[in-house]
Amino acid sequence: MPRVFISAAHKSSGKTTVTLGLCAALHARGHAVQPFKKGPDYIDPLWLGMAAQRPCYNLDFHMMQRDEIEQQFARAAASARISLIEGNKGLYDGLDLDGSNSNAALAKHLEAPVLLVIDARGMTRGVAPLILGYQAFDPAIRIAGVILNNLGGSRHESKLRAVIEHYTDVEVVGAVQYDTGMQIVERHLGLVPANEQQTAVTRIRHVGERIAAQVDLDRLLAIADRAPEREMPAGRTVPIQGERVRLAVAHDPAFGFYYSEDFDSLRASNVELVELDTLHARSLPEVDGLIIGGGFPEVFMAELEANTVLRTKIRDAIEAGLPTYAECGGLMYLSRRISWQGRTCEMVGVVPGDTVMHERPVGRGYASLQPTGDDRWQEPALIPAHEFHYSSLENLSADSIYAYRVKRGHGIDGQHDGYQRHNLLASYSHRRGSGKQGWIVPFLNQVRAHKARTAA
Repeated sequence: MPRVFISAAHKSSGKTTVTLGLCAALHARGHAVQPFKKGPDYIDPLWLGMAAQRPCYNLDFHMMQRDEIEQQFARAAASARISLIEGNKGLYDGLDLDGSNSNAALAKHLEAPVLLVIDARGMTRGVAPLILGYQAFDPAIRIAGVILNNLGGSRHESKLRAVIEHYTDVEVVGAVQYDTGMQIVERHLGLVPANEQQTAVTRIRHVGERIAAQVDLDRLLAIADRAPEREMPAGRTVPIQGERVRLAVAHDPAFGFYYSEDFDSLRASNVELVELDTLHARSLPEVDGLIIGGGFPEVFMAELEANTVLRTKIRDAIEAGLPTYAECGGLMYLSRRISWQGRTCEMVGVVPGDTVMHERPVGRGYASLQPTGDDRWQEPALIPAHEFHYSSLENLSADSIYAYRVKRGHGIDGQHDGYQRHNLLASYSHRRGSGKQGWIVPFLNQVRAHKARTAA
C-alpha cells in the first residue's frame, strides 16, 4: 500500500494546503488518491475529499483503538494508487508527554515515510539544524523528504536547497513559492468548509496546478512506493444488523461535520440515509430517525430561522418521540435561539436553552464522557470524544436530564453533556459513531425499538 505521511515542523506551516494540492494534482494525473486526516477534524477532510474525489477518513488514537486504525486504513487504501495521511500540528506534537498519540506515533504505527512541510519564511541556514533535529529526535521515524513552503523567490529557494544538500541527507521534494491565491479563508474553527464555498472547486484546481508545478510528483510516488509491505486487517465489525430503517441526515452548508466512516457503518447496518437540507426543505421526510451533526448554524441562522415550516415539523417530530441524535451545531439548532454579533434568531426550540456565541472557545480539544446512569442508550463505561465550540447553552432548567458526566472537557455546563428529552440526545461533544464505543449501535437499537412500538 503506497503511502506518505504529510506533517510539519509546527502548526500553520501550510501542510493542509500542500496536501490539498497534492491530492488535486495526483487526481488530475489520473491516480486514485486516498486522503486521511490524523485527529478529530471535520473541515480539512471536506477539502481533501473534494480534491481527491474520494471520501477522506480520520485516524485518531483517542477515538479509535489501534486495530481499528489499521482496519480503517487498509479498507480505504486498498483501491488507491497512493494514500496521503495529513497530520495535525507538528510531527512530534501530541496530547501525551511520551508522544504515544502524536503524528510521529501514527506514522510509525502505519510504517509510513514522512514528508516534512517547512514554512521557510525568513529562514536560510537555520533550516539544516531544524531538519537534523527532527531526524535525531526519533530515529525510527523516516523523514523521506521535505517540501519547502512560502518561499520568497527563486534566490531564496536556491539558498535553502544548497544548505539542505550540504548539511543533510534529506531530499527536497518540492519548493512552493508564497502565493496569496493558494490561501483558504479561515474561520473561528479553522478553514471555511469546502461544502460552503461556491468557489471551492476553482480554488482546489488552482492549488493543485501550483503544487503540480512546484513539487516533484514522481519523487513523491517513488517515496510512497518504498513504504514497507505489511499485512493490515481489512475486516469490518458491522455495528448492528436488523430491520431496514430510514434516517434523515442534516447535510447542507449549515451542517456538514460527519465522519465518512460513520456513513459507511450506517449503510452497512441496513440503513437508508436521506439528506435533509435544513435551509430549504419544506418538510421532514418519512423517516425512522434523525441525525443533525455539527457545522456553523450561527453563520446561517437567518436562513434557518426563515424556514419556519421545517423547524416546526422537526420540533413536533421530536416531541412525538422521533429518535434524534445531535452534536454541537445540531444542539445549537435544536435550542430556542442563537445569539451572535448582536443578532438573535429563533431556532427549533425543543431544547429549552439559549445558544450564545463568544469570541473565545468555550470547549476545544479531546473530551472524555462517563454515562450518568440516566441515559437510555446503555453506553460503555467511558466514552472518548472531542469538542470544538465557541458557544454556550444558557438558561437550561436545573432538573435537565443528561446522558454524560464530563470527565475531561466542558460539555454543556462544565460538568454535564448529552441533553435528553423523549428520544433525543443532543450534546456539544463529538463522538465517533463506529466501533465498540460509538453512538451508532445504541442509536440504531433505539430507532428500531421505537419503530416496533409505533408499528404495534
